[in-house]
Amino acid sequence: MPLIRFDVIEGRNDEELKKLLDTAHRAMVKAFGVPELDRYQVVTQHAANELVIYDTGLGYKRTKNFVLITIRSTPRDQEKKVNFYRILSELLEKECGIDPQDIMVNVVTCSYEDWSFGLGEAQFLTGAL
Repeated sequence: MPLIRFDVIEGRNDEELKKLLDTAHRAMVKAFGVPELDRYQVVTQHAANELVIYDTGLGYKRTKNFVLITIRSTPRDQEKKVNFYRILSELLEKECGIDPQDIMVNVVTCSYEDWSFGLGEAQFLTGAL
């Protein structure tokens, strides 16, 4: 059920984008235990001048491979989040060649009443999910 948004600098081909999304989903399944078919992902590509992400003084060297991953999810405990960040970074480096300095993640917590998966219903509240 987490909704994952990927903001990237334009230039990745379809195969690279597919690998990015598949790899992130594997990290989500492994770290958060979401079902394999529980997959909601959106990619937005930006011109290089439209994605300004500095390093907050940490000394990171950002490149054109930078990816900002924003996750909207019901609450997850701190341990699972930290584990997810590590797994995601390791997998994206190994399988997509993305340097960990180029990976930024933000988790936004939502309540059950904040979700409708269709039909004008709140499936978490009705018990459908």
